[in-house]
Amino acid sequence: MNTVSVEKNAIEEVAKLVSDSRVVAFPTETVFGLGVKFGSYQALEALYDLKHRDRGKAISMMISKAEDIEKYAYVSEIAKKIITAFMPGMITIILKKRPEIDDYFTASLNTIGIRIPDDPFVLSLLDMTGPMLVTSANLSGEDSLVDDKAVMKVFNGKIPLIVKGESVSKRASTIVDLSKGKVEILRIGDISKEQIGMVKKHTNLIWEELYEI
Repeated sequence: MNTVSVEKNAIEEVAKLVSDSRVVAFPTETVFGLGVKFGSYQALEALYDLKHRDRGKAISMMISKAEDIEKYAYVSEIAKKIITAFMPGMITIILKKRPEIDDYFTASLNTIGIRIPDDPFVLSLLDMTGPMLVTSANLSGEDSLVDDKAVMKVFNGKIPLIVKGESVSKRASTIVDLSKGKVEILRIGDISKEQIGMVKKHTNLIWEELYEI
């Protein structure tokens, strides 16, 4: 396979590959991502194989609009406050998924991770493709990659296309589990526990810190 690097203005080419169930790589405001079309068994299988990722570990969904979250998950009052405060942005929220979502796309978990990126290119791509499953552009267990040249070194010949660019933050998103009626911080990124705490300060949220990831 010949891997090509393209500019962001080639977004239609990128979207076509996603729609064809191919894996593509692109910069986000956190770290570089590998993404596939949500709902494609073939694409998700390819993504797991590419990363050598344990199939028991779910891959989060990216969407472009907050109002679409309820299509895929149950949104509690707690979740609404976190969504309003931080989305779009460098945060992934874990919610209870709706029963119509195929277990295959959530690693047989009853939850789903959802992120709305704060990146114009990625938002435009999502508007063209619909929801995507996106994970960090690295081999499982290795450091996250943050620019197209580093991604090319690892994935040259393994994916059809890499979008040129460099990630802004260079840190993975903050992960907050909201699926249990409380706020559990699983990973801290650029959105800090203090920022999340400001939301808590003005609510009656139950808040825990669990650094498990």
